[in-house]
Amino acid sequence: MKALVYTDHETLIYRDENDAKPKDGEELIKVNASGICGSDMHAYHGLDNRRIPPLILGHEISGINQKDNSSVVINPLITCMKCQDCQDGREHICSNRGMLGMTKPVARAGGFAEFVTAPSKNIFSVPSSANLQNLSLTEPTAVAFHTVKIAEQISFKNINEAKILIIGGGAIGLLVALVLKAKNAEKITIVDTNIKRLNVCKTASSYEVAHPNDDSIKDNNYDIVFDAVGFEATRKKSIQCVRQGGAILHIGLSQPFGAFDFRKATLQEITFIGTYCYTNEDFKQSLDMLITKELGDLTWLDYRPLKDGATAFREIHDGTTSSPKIILIP
Repeated sequence: MKALVYTDHETLIYRDENDAKPKDGEELIKVNASGICGSDMHAYHGLDNRRIPPLILGHEISGINQKDNSSVVINPLITCMKCQDCQDGREHICSNRGMLGMTKPVARAGGFAEFVTAPSKNIFSVPSSANLQNLSLTEPTAVAFHTVKIAEQISFKNINEAKILIIGGGAIGLLVALVLKAKNAEKITIVDTNIKRLNVCKTASSYEVAHPNDDSIKDNNYDIVFDAVGFEATRKKSIQCVRQGGAILHIGLSQPFGAFDFRKATLQEITFIGTYCYTNEDFKQSLDMLITKELGDLTWLDYRPLKDGATAFREIHDGTTSSPKIILIP
């Protein structure tokens, strides 16, 4: 089969690979579409020790189950379902969790290929009438959905009344905005340094957009801040902009360390929560939202041939693409 293989630092090669072969309890899926995630970019930059080359990346996958020719979406998060967290319905923080397109804790090829295998329990059938390419967006939508759910639980203000700042106009930031829009939230601003991407976010969400250094972005002004980037600079912006008693939802994984104003966080009772992944129920609800088109028409998605994947990665690296999400098509 043909696949886009991560072979070295900032190097991807489209080449022949051994055919994917399902093991017991797995299914063979012909890939219809697979999105490029920020974590794929971390691997590309050599910053993810869970993804060691050579490796087929990609975990945002829709396709056709070769067992019965049904349309499916894959939940790439593989958990043990035996530990205490899994038993408590918090499988997304399973200490044994793995994922398609990763080498640790178990090496599993991802979806940047013509075929991929996945456990049967991770495969969700969808109506044949659904836009299967768009449904490859389910996994990042689940990340956004889970984050918004946490914000609803911890915010001192109702999500529809809260003043909200979203830092980052990539796929997760925009999807957070679209999930909030589906929940009728109104007072939302998205900031990003990429003006072309901001224009896409404004069109897709109808929310206010701005450069993070714009005078309209005030300190101590927001009830909830979503940091969908995760740099030291964006964490600094988050703590500056959140108001007393507010909440910061930290989703980004770009930079693991850095200074943070813990004095303000303590004196003003700021809630800071890191959030990663989603539960199985979050995934199902996100899939339903996409099938019923609750997040809009998704015309902001950018589809590219898998064979041109290396160029797509380079454009994301260079910041020359305006699209928050590039999806590769075998």
